[in-house]
Parts: sequence; structure tokens; C-alpha cells
Amino acid sequence: VEENNFGIRKRLLEYDDVMNSQREVIYKRRRHALYGERLQVDIANMFYDTCESIVAEYLPAKDFGAFQLELARIFTMESPFSQEEFEKGSQLELVERLYDIVLKSYGEKNLRIAEMAKPVISNVFENQSDKFENIVVPFTDGSKGIQVVTNLKKAHQTDCRQLIRDFEKNIVLAIIDDSWKEHLRDMDDLRQSVQGAVYEQKDPLLIYKFEAFELFQAMRDKSNREIVSFLFKGQLPNQESGQVQRAQAPKRSNYDNLQTNHPEAVTSGGGGGSAQEPQAPPKAQPIVKDKAKSYGRNDVVVIQNLNTGEKKEMKYKKAQPMVEAQGWIIVD
Repeated sequence: VEENNFGIRKRLLEYDDVMNSQREVIYKRRRHALYGERLQVDIANMFYDTCESIVAEYLPAKDFGAFQLELARIFTMESPFSQEEFEKGSQLELVERLYDIVLKSYGEKNLRIAEMAKPVISNVFENQSDKFENIVVPFTDGSKGIQVVTNLKKAHQTDCRQLIRDFEKNIVLAIIDDSWKEHLRDMDDLRQSVQGAVYEQKDPLLIYKFEAFELFQAMRDKSNREIVSFLFKGQLPNQESGQVQRAQAPKRSNYDNLQTNHPEAVTSGGGGGSAQEPQAPPKAQPIVKDKAKSYGRNDVVVIQNLNTGEKKEMKYKKAQPMVEAQGWIIVD
């Protein structure tokens, strides 16, 4: 009996090893985004992988029309190649040329956003910096929206480059988390379905490993395209610098429903309904944070996660690092 139980436990651990190896990859990317470590390198790699994936998908069939549509959908750009260049070029050459153009286009897009946000950030910093430490800036890709928290002083001092970095961090984290949760459900379904392989005299674990690798690769490719697409499409709505309001604590949301683009929901900081077409430009809104109020190290405070809406009660000395990391705010 003990030998049989040992074999069962060993088998379960072999299944778990597959998930652990995938979890390490995802958590590493998430840490890079959360703490800013190598985030720019990861984004550049996503650009390259997406370019490579698109070219590899359409080049073998010489489907130039579908290639053009995919570039427009992901990168919001026209094909930099003619049909003849696409059909006669090598895959490596096309990928390298496309990647260089995509990287340049992304840099130019970020400069436009920084120039657009600079008057709003400067106005708030010059007139209300004594009231606000962090502000919330809305971004939208036309169908979904997200409110990005950024440090007012850093955004002003870096000419809004800090705002761009915080936008990238929020998008990468939101899509990675959503993709990973969906992938976990798919892996659970796979684990159940492969058990029937024993009736075909096949090893379920071997099939599980092969199918899990295919699922993981598909999940990474899909999440890369979603991240790249939002980074390219994400824009600031037209904003009136003179109308900056306090933001309420956000409600729980996920990537499928990051924020509704209905103006009443965005300006209230919520994200409860399904995504809708933008109706009116939302305003940049500072997070509620009373700088005049101070807390003792052992004072009990309530903090709230800006992305998930989760609330925690703890002593200020434990809450302070989480608040300074800009992922949490003190609500009580």
C-alpha cells in the first residue's frame, strides 16, 4: 500500500513540475514589470517575438493581404514592404526590418503621448502639488480603458517619461495576470482529459507535457500580441487641464473589463460594466491622499490595491512600502 501511495505521489509531483516550470517563467516576467527590472527589455522582446510570429504565420502561404491586416490590428501601421518584397524576402530579413520599424514607431508614439500629457501634468504640479502626491491618468485603446497611477513629481521632472513607464507596467501586469488565470483553467482541463490516454496504452504524463508546452506557447503568443496591441493603441483622451478632480478608490476589475470607457464610470474611478465605446473624454484625476496627515509606525491603516480593489488592514510600518510602490493607497 505504501509503495502504491508513493508511486501516486511521485506521479502527482511530475504533473506539478510541469506547472512549476511555467509558473517560474510567468512570475519572472511579472516581477520585471512590477519592480521595473528589465521591463524595457521584456517589451522589446515582445515586439520582436510578435513580429516573428506574424511573419512566420503568413509568409509560408504568401498571404500578403492577411499580413497587412494583422499589422494594422496589432501595430496600427501599414506594411513597410511591398507585396513583392514580402513574397521574395527571407523570414529573418523581414522580421529584422519589421522589428526596427516597429520599435521606432513605438518611440515616436510615446513622445506624442508625453507632449500631450505634459501641459496637464505641469498645471497640476504647479497649482496643486501641495494637495496631491499621485494622480490617475486615463488611457484607452478605443474599446477598453485603464487608469494609470503615476507620481506627480516624477512625472513632471521626467517630462512624462515616468507616466509612460507606469502605463507600460500596468498594461503588462494586467494582461499577464488575466492570461495566466485563463491558462491555469486550460491546464486543469488538460490534466483531466489526458487521463483517458491509458485506454489507448499511452502515457498520460507524456501527452500532458507535450500538450502543456503547446498551450503555454500559445498563451505567451496571445498575451504578447494583446500587450503590444494595447501599448500601440493606448492613447490619452482629450483632457482639460483646468478640471482635475479627486478620484475615488477603484472597484475590482480585470483585463477583460479593465475600465469601462463610459465617461461617468471613468471619472468616478470605477470599472464595473462591460467595455463600451468612448462617449466623452475623461479627466485626469488625482488619487485621494492627504499629505498633511501623518501616521505612526504602529497605527493601523486600511490600504486598497488599485488594480484589484483588494483591501487589507495592517500597521503603517508594513503598509508604507506597499504604498510607496504605487500599487496601493491608504483609504482609511
